[in-house]
Amino acid sequence: MLNLARLKISEKQVERATERIGQERVEQRGAQVQAFLKLPVMEKFAAAVAHPPDLAVVEMDGGRLQIRNEKRSDPTITGVASPVEEVGLAVEATLGQAVAEPAVAVEATPGQAVAGPSASETRNHWREDKIGLLMTMTSKESAGDPCPTIPETFVNPLRIIKLARELHKGCAPSEGAVADPSDPEKDNPLECPEYIPPTVLVKSMVATRQDAESLGKTLAAAARSRGFYGAKRKAFVADGAECNWTVQKRWFSDFVPIIDFIHALSYVFAAATAGRLFGQGWAVYVRWIGLVWQGSVAEVITELERRQEELGLPTKDESETNPRRVVADTLRYLKNNQGRMKYDEYRRLGLPITSSHVESTVKQFNRRVKGTEKFWLEEGAEALLQLRADYLSETETMEKFWQEREAAATGRRCYRRAS
Repeated sequence: MLNLARLKISEKQVERATERIGQERVEQRGAQVQAFLKLPVMEKFAAAVAHPPDLAVVEMDGGRLQIRNEKRSDPTITGVASPVEEVGLAVEATLGQAVAEPAVAVEATPGQAVAGPSASETRNHWREDKIGLLMTMTSKESAGDPCPTIPETFVNPLRIIKLARELHKGCAPSEGAVADPSDPEKDNPLECPEYIPPTVLVKSMVATRQDAESLGKTLAAAARSRGFYGAKRKAFVADGAECNWTVQKRWFSDFVPIIDFIHALSYVFAAATAGRLFGQGWAVYVRWIGLVWQGSVAEVITELERRQEELGLPTKDESETNPRRVVADTLRYLKNNQGRMKYDEYRRLGLPITSSHVESTVKQFNRRVKGTEKFWLEEGAEALLQLRADYLSETETMEKFWQEREAAATGRRCYRRAS
């Protein structure tokens, strides 16, 4: 503000204003959810807008941030990380414009940064935030699968080794494997000229430190307000976490459930190469992932069951990279999610098959709230997550908020009575 408008505002003032506005938005969100829950069942899941979207997609995932265990006792203490950290966010909240977000360490004394948290502190302080993404998209339906052959990038060993190890702990280094990753900018994940993945039109987000059940209610209320329940085509995309599919069954039961293809790929790769030389395992992976791409997961399950008979069942004390455990975990994953892995059908219907959009959204949230130097109180974390969701959404949420807030202002200023 000093550079833009020659206006000097103290850091503490910005910090307090940020949390106050964030809490107002959290309260508004809570009121919207309660109003949604009070609706009769038929109204809850009816189209709430005159022109529902053609394709509505809901995705959810989780990020990480550090929460301090202390509760606010001093009224001058806010729930945000530090006054300096909040300058960028306050401009986001008040102006709705993008600004630089400096990564400033929390300081104990001027000019001296506090050391990062120890391993024990990290275990104690790291918590999960839950993020939901709602997108209207556009795509074309086809008479048949527009891309029946798996794209080359998914059978490129340079790319897949790196990708699978990032997603799956059971992917141990294999003898004979090539470790150098490929250049992702040179890889086109979908080389089929006949297949064009769905394109995003308008996206909005919700985020919370509360549990998955609370996120589900908030997601459902937001989906109804955008007319998602009246869409012609609907999809819910996520990884294999059980909480994701509990939310889907409860609030989005008529949305097509889709397991993220990349997560499925990491499990298949881990099981195919477990206990084998890389050359042998790679050949198995190429065959299995081709079957998964075509929606023939049952064939992969059958071969995995035979592989499990060869290796035997895992014991309780075996590591995550033990071939018996890797095969058992993959077999369980595929059996549990088989009904959500009809990828040939999803492509025919013009639905997305990856959760890459919400994973990218999580990174955008992490840029603001995650860092070894960033600690939050629960109240400040919830307020900040709400403001970040508002800032990243394309539905002009903050513009509407400021208009309504100004219209509701009384012109009276409340002063604190001196004690």
